[in-house]
Amino acid sequence: MILRIFVKLRRREADGVSSYQYSFSRAAAEPPPGRGSPRLNYLSKTQYSEDWNSHLHAHGCAELFFITDGHGRFRTQYEDFPVGIHDLIIVNANVLHTELSQIDSPLEYIVLGVEGLEATGGANGYTMLHLHSGWQELQSCLELMLQEAGEKRPSYEKVCRHLLEVVLVCLERQDSLSLSGGPDGSRPSRECALVRRYIDNHFKENLTLDQLAQLAHVNKYHLAHAFRREFGDSPISYLISRRVEESRFLLRETDHTLSLIAQMLGFSSPSYFSQCFRRVEGVSPIEYRRQHRTNP
Repeated sequence: MILRIFVKLRRREADGVSSYQYSFSRAAAEPPPGRGSPRLNYLSKTQYSEDWNSHLHAHGCAELFFITDGHGRFRTQYEDFPVGIHDLIIVNANVLHTELSQIDSPLEYIVLGVEGLEATGGANGYTMLHLHSGWQELQSCLELMLQEAGEKRPSYEKVCRHLLEVVLVCLERQDSLSLSGGPDGSRPSRECALVRRYIDNHFKENLTLDQLAQLAHVNKYHLAHAFRREFGDSPISYLISRRVEESRFLLRETDHTLSLIAQMLGFSSPSYFSQCFRRVEGVSPIEYRRQHRTNP
């Protein structure tokens, strides 16, 4: 299977529109009083073109990809999986991703950029499902949104906002999908979110603040300050808490020595492991094991 990578370009080609996007003002996208927090930031429709290329990228809001035709693959920082018509992929804010199309079955999709929305079921910041039912209703809403935005009819932004509510209600009927309102106000910066995800996946390795700052392409002092502002803790303290979290399972469920656990989780020594564990849990690792052993 031959694949080509592509991006959503805001341009017109000689033979017609290959991709177009409509943005919405924040005031027009605000939900009415008493409703939920999701806000429509933009709406786009994309058709594959062979001269497109792409790279992993992220957005400050969630993106809902509705595959309306064709087949291809969807790529995140950690995974690569096939997608096709009637598939829905929801990518949370600040999650790296890109799309690839099969040449003989070009991908087409509609994307909603929604602020204040999060798919909570996925482990790596995204959720993917095949819509067996309700597809025609969803596609009708999406096409009407595109028509309203393209023709800019009176109050079209209000119409699109309400159609978004209909789309989300239809999606909430899917048993395998779990959505929640994202936190109001500013979202975590892309750099901080990237560092946190990296720690979550590499906390057993020997990580330093310098390495994490280099990964995010920012100054380490800026990273430390921004990460604490976003998540209430420094990157290194978060790293330690992830290691301690894993150590609790090892202490309860295995007979590994403290030295082995410390080595497995990247602590420099058993004594440093014990010191960090006591600071987080309030008791020593030995005492925790004694209190929580499954088989005393």
